[in-house]
Amino acid sequence: MSAASLQRQPVDDRLSQRNFDRLSKYIYEYSGIKMPITKITMLEGRLRRRLRVTGIATFDEYCDYLFKHDGMAREQVYLIDAVTTNKTDFFREPKHFEFMAKTAVPELLAGGVSQLRIWSSACSTGAEPYTMAMVLADLMTDRRDADYRVIATDLSTEVLQVARKAIYPMDMLSPIPADLARRYVMQPRDPSRGEGRIVPALRQKVAFGRLNLMDESYSVPEQQHIIFCRNVLIYFDKPTQLHVLGRLCDCLLPGGFLFIGHSETATGFNLPIKQVANTVFKRV
Repeated sequence: MSAASLQRQPVDDRLSQRNFDRLSKYIYEYSGIKMPITKITMLEGRLRRRLRVTGIATFDEYCDYLFKHDGMAREQVYLIDAVTTNKTDFFREPKHFEFMAKTAVPELLAGGVSQLRIWSSACSTGAEPYTMAMVLADLMTDRRDADYRVIATDLSTEVLQVARKAIYPMDMLSPIPADLARRYVMQPRDPSRGEGRIVPALRQKVAFGRLNLMDESYSVPEQQHIIFCRNVLIYFDKPTQLHVLGRLCDCLLPGGFLFIGHSETATGFNLPIKQVANTVFKRV
């Protein structure tokens, strides 16, 4: 390593209060995600990879690149990917899928719906929409008069790439009930790989795309019968929660169902929904 490059290596580079404030303000305005000062160490850790990839030596230089030299246009997607949290599991909060299978879908089908439209609005690496698809495929096994389509969106391009590949470690696939796993998960020829892939027939039922829940309107082609927006609202303040819930209601057909996370609430907002189960709401 040359003397010049040694001089550019930060000895103990830290994110300054000023730069943290600039970044957190931008992240909030773009994505709705609040970044309190208690998350400065987390943000430093996640952005160090961007410094390595871009070849920028310090946080000061990186922030100058973003805010002074029009670097945000090129770096925005990667910055947002770095700060989004993408915790997900198959059959996470299973009571929701039980309600969907035993109440929501039968009610919609009984009401004359033949083409169910389902939206996973914060799909992460795909466990939620593929879980939806498994449940729906099982319900439709003996029904020739009905079908379904799942759209799945997320702000992070990185997780969408993983979701489209639909390849997961076996420990992540373990919550899938055995009978569903036999039908909908392909096992590798070499078990030592320790991974499985969602079957092609199910992958074809799920369409992935990038969407920012902070947008004024959502580019969803049609109103949906069921929308999942789980474990996202907790990262937003009250005004942002109202913004997101209002847009989701705009995308939900009357009589359709909205599912939010078990640690979240939609009460206290003036919205055209009524609660029908724990963290499940129906569009009126």
